[in-house]
Amino acid sequence: MSPFLLTRTLPEDATDAALRADVLLGLTRDPKTLPPKWFYDARGSELFEQITELPEYYPTRAEREILLGRAAEIAAAARPRTLVELGSGSSDKTRHLLDALPGLDTYVPVDVSESALTQAGQALVAERPGLRVHALIADFTARIELPDTPGPRLVAFLGGTIGNLLPAERAAFLAAVRALLSPGDALLLGTDLVKDEQVLVRAYDDAAGVTAAFNKNVLAVVNRELGADFDPEAFTHVALWDAGREWIEMRLRARTAQTVKIPALDLAVDFEAGEELRTEVSAKFREDGVRTELAAAGLELTHWWTDAEGRFALSLSVVP
Repeated sequence: MSPFLLTRTLPEDATDAALRADVLLGLTRDPKTLPPKWFYDARGSELFEQITELPEYYPTRAEREILLGRAAEIAAAARPRTLVELGSGSSDKTRHLLDALPGLDTYVPVDVSESALTQAGQALVAERPGLRVHALIADFTARIELPDTPGPRLVAFLGGTIGNLLPAERAAFLAAVRALLSPGDALLLGTDLVKDEQVLVRAYDDAAGVTAAFNKNVLAVVNRELGADFDPEAFTHVALWDAGREWIEMRLRARTAQTVKIPALDLAVDFEAGEELRTEVSAKFREDGVRTELAAAGLELTHWWTDAEGRFALSLSVVP
């Protein structure tokens, strides 16, 4: 086996088809929505990297603190020979785990971005000559098939990304992950925790306006890919805490009444002044809730680690 392999499980046109379907469905419903995955073109990914360095945005720092401090414990509990990372992106944070896994044979990053997988995978095999990297171009929210690699396997889903899924979507996702696991395999899950409302809102509405630009970038993506005529300046970035559902919502609020044309879909979308388009849900969790959701998917939470301030958690579920 070559040290670096890349397998495409998504059709070449899958991203375009998914964008069209999501925009058509989301902008013709009431209230209007768009999924957060469409933030992440090259510009959106650059903006998100900036967000992770902002003083208000604690999740990246908190998760890094846990990975650095607890990687050896994670390694001892899971003892994986294969590490699978869902939504791997640049694989930067994964390096903390890789450094603590001396017995690791294969790393399987899973992402929709071929360029991100290639860049990260080639860099990792250059840095770690004994490591095999088998990257998958796949959508982790859909059914995926993992390559034949040595077990035990540790599936990592980091960054609190699970909070972007609605409850029913989380249940389906966790059940699908459980179906990938065999006895001795494990799931390492990153979850942002419930905390003071002001801390949460500031993390999604920073003083420098980087998150506002990131939020509006979804309109630029729809403009470029579908020929739409959104004016990003005609919308205001909004971040709200829903205490009942315990999640942050990011929205774009129309400053004036307007009609947006999307030629690729033969669609005209009317917005009233003040109408809001929801672009992201980011759920926050409590340990009991995480344990319950994992149990519903047939997974037992066996280890729970937080940063020193209790802002973020990594949990490990080992399959008996």
